[in-house]
Amino acid sequence: MSLRINDTAPDFEAQTTQGPIRFHEWIGDNWAVLFSHPKDFTPVCTTELGAVATLEQQFAQRGAKVIGLSVDPVEDHSKWAKDIEDVCGSAVNFPVIGDTELKIAKLYNMLPADAGESCQGRTPALNAPVRTVFVVGPDKKIKLMLTYPMSTGRNFQEILRALDSMQLTAKHPVSTPADWKQGEDIIIGGGVSNEEAATKFPGFKTVKPYLRTAAQPK
Repeated sequence: MSLRINDTAPDFEAQTTQGPIRFHEWIGDNWAVLFSHPKDFTPVCTTELGAVATLEQQFAQRGAKVIGLSVDPVEDHSKWAKDIEDVCGSAVNFPVIGDTELKIAKLYNMLPADAGESCQGRTPALNAPVRTVFVVGPDKKIKLMLTYPMSTGRNFQEILRALDSMQLTAKHPVSTPADWKQGEDIIIGGGVSNEEAATKFPGFKTVKPYLRTAAQPK
């Protein structure tokens, strides 16, 4: 089953480094960032988990929980966490899912159904598609998906930036332009008339009839 933006994120039960979870229950009323890895003790993924460990409080300030997934046993994750802290200087305080039977990787369309039922003997190259970030809203809908090749480390500052945009646009009839950051001008939604815009966004600018900008709403 392919997944698309605004699909309900598939629910699942899993073992993690912090005990068993049911995904939707674990999310609760929060936003969630699920990011996956093809194998433990791989160099790029080590730096990525370290980056998220460093930024975890910034995600928390936005009401977002983070959770990793790797196609290896939970016991290996706990050993790997020591290397991650050594390399990046931050402890991994968020849960990391063990997907030894490849069930979640298949459920989220990161591996094909015929990929087998065990992580044993699988190389990082065989699991290369397990490099996706899913941002899930409190409504359990998928809001964003990003898939990276194994050789390119993910930019988690970009995921924070995108999260800021998604949370803002969930509350207001606005969009954000390319490279937008917190505090910069927004784009007024097409469903807002000029009369409504004058009230909701005083001093808005008409760049083109279809492109109106204004200060970011509070």
